[in-house]
Amino acid sequence: MRELTEPLAPGLAQLWELREVLWEGDTDYQHAVIARTSQGVSLFCDNDPQSTELAQLHYHEALLVPALLLAERVDRVLVIGSSEGVISQLAVAAGATRVDHVDIDREVVERCAEYLPYGYTPEELDRAVRGEGAVRMHYADGWEFVRRAAEPGAERYDIIVADLPGEREDESQHNRLFGTEFLRHCRAALAEGGVVSSQVGCPTLWLNAMLRRAWGRFNEVFDTVAYYGSDEFDWGFLFGRADYVENPAGRMIGRLADLAYQPATLDAEALVANSVLPYSIRKER
Repeated sequence: MRELTEPLAPGLAQLWELREVLWEGDTDYQHAVIARTSQGVSLFCDNDPQSTELAQLHYHEALLVPALLLAERVDRVLVIGSSEGVISQLAVAAGATRVDHVDIDREVVERCAEYLPYGYTPEELDRAVRGEGAVRMHYADGWEFVRRAAEPGAERYDIIVADLPGEREDESQHNRLFGTEFLRHCRAALAEGGVVSSQVGCPTLWLNAMLRRAWGRFNEVFDTVAYYGSDEFDWGFLFGRADYVENPAGRMIGRLADLAYQPATLDAEALVANSVLPYSIRKER
């Protein structure tokens, strides 16, 4: 049995037991592993767990459902990253008629469809690549795709979701997709009443540097910023809307019962409990 070491913070790491490696490879962008673990079939990119069979729905619903509730409409959705394809599937279930899914790493997307028991099947991915149906797969740089979507005359999106590996302290290429300039492009690519959603790291006190940075950036770019922190795992998510919405959490809670897609891992009480930013970050404002 192999072990994979996941770095957490300086001086801290945790070990994953890989019971069976289903696929492993170096792509043009990262080292990826799909393996059976105690949490089911799991995806790791550069030793960072991206999703597990046990927790993937908790993660993906926490990333998307608040955006569905905060946005004025759910028709056109742009997904950046999200190799597994779950966000695209949930968006269609929520009523989206067009989902543009953009991922730079074709090999990882294809291996996820082949080996993960959630997300796209190989047949669904093939249809998305051909542009048949609501989901359209684009193997492209997410930064450049959003920049073009923000240009005058381009069609706008009701929701833009950034589902990426966590921002790193090194020079990783995907760090660009957490910065203020990228968020400004996203804002410009939104339809009226549109929402940008991003996973923003961990609210845990000794691992919250990414969340702190993201909170500052979102408030610099958007007039409405909402937070949701998973009550099942150490994940934090931010949602930005260009215009001002009074009591965004209340809006989400009030619209949940009528949402076309009813989540399996969160409810109104979870939205109430988990919409408050951690104390130490709130105290800094």
